[in-house]
Amino acid sequence: MSNHIEGKVIVVTGAASGFGKLISQKACQLGASVVAADINAVALNEVIEELQRGNAKITSMQTDVTDRAAVEALINHAAATFGQVDVMINNAGVMPLAFFADHTAAAEAWDRCIDINFKGVLNGISSVYDQMIAQGRGHIINLSSIYGNFPVAGGGVYGATKAAVDFLSESLRQETQGKIKVTNIKPTGVPATALGTGVVNGEAVAGILGQNAPEYMMKFAAAADGNLSAEELDADSIQYWALDPEYLADQIIYAINQPWGVSISEITVRASGDAYVI
Repeated sequence: MSNHIEGKVIVVTGAASGFGKLISQKACQLGASVVAADINAVALNEVIEELQRGNAKITSMQTDVTDRAAVEALINHAAATFGQVDVMINNAGVMPLAFFADHTAAAEAWDRCIDINFKGVLNGISSVYDQMIAQGRGHIINLSSIYGNFPVAGGGVYGATKAAVDFLSESLRQETQGKIKVTNIKPTGVPATALGTGVVNGEAVAGILGQNAPEYMMKFAAAADGNLSAEELDADSIQYWALDPEYLADQIIYAINQPWGVSISEITVRASGDAYVI
């Protein structure tokens, strides 16, 4: 495949861990100039230092995506450093799964979820919009989730923020056809990311599993104990139980690595043996 990433300037939020870190690494390897952003300055600096040792073209800026002025400063930094912004990846997010009965314990986490998952994406779109229109082209990638597909118990607030991202992405695509490409990414369950640390009530994950919950929860326990079968751990097996973050990052890179006239508007990647019902 031709390399359509080399020379592009890519801004990545939530770049200090998870998908954001992997995307930054892979984009640098393909010759992109990357502007990495995260609220965690210590972890962000570690990622930057690691990539710079490999001669990557990368810069960073500590950024709180809930702060519109901070995101605008990030875009200004990217344009001032590299001359343009070709791709904006609104990746930063949290996942505070909880039942409505957990409202007292979950209230602050839900507020933060709305601010990061919804307002953060909107801030990213709004901050880069004028830059891309002035350039004559651009590509915005928003991280949604399969939780945005349909309401389930335990995922009310988190799923609502991701459904909102779906609406933002599709509305933006319709408004900017021929000006800005838009890709909406819907990860399935990816246990190896740090998102799980934000879950308020561990039992709330059962909502997305439906009738498969008892069996799949046993797999989570088996994975923690190192007792899964070789087939369940093998990505080349139809029984592969849970997606490694790298496979999702590869598909985001694939969406970027297209000619300007080709737009991949939506991607969902699943482990073939997972048990998610939406």
